[in-house]
Amino acid sequence: MARHNREGQGADQQGFRYSINYQPDWLRLVKVTRTLDSGRQSTKTLFRNPLPRPEASPGERVRTRILSRDQGLEVELCVTDPRQIVRRVQVTCTVPTPEGGEEEVVLTLQDGLALDPDEA
Repeated sequence: MARHNREGQGADQQGFRYSINYQPDWLRLVKVTRTLDSGRQSTKTLFRNPLPRPEASPGERVRTRILSRDQGLEVELCVTDPRQIVRRVQVTCTVPTPEGGEEEVVLTLQDGLALDPDEA
């Protein structure tokens, strides 16, 4: 039986704070990718689940909410995955820049918690 969601937090490359509401038996980590002024991409791990492995089945439906008030970003993803085969979901969001423009931020949610203690 699936357990209730947990709360986590993190900060990206530019110091923007994020709040993550996640399913503890599915989500392994959240990464954020931004394009730097130089044109290169930068990816940072925003949040890592502290559990080394699932304690229960995540259930058929996995819900994750990511919020960054400073950027006006609020995304909730719901994945229905009865066979538990989804390993990664990417979402591209457009957020305002401090200069008044817009930029794309890519959020990557990744499963992959080890199923038994020897895999952790």
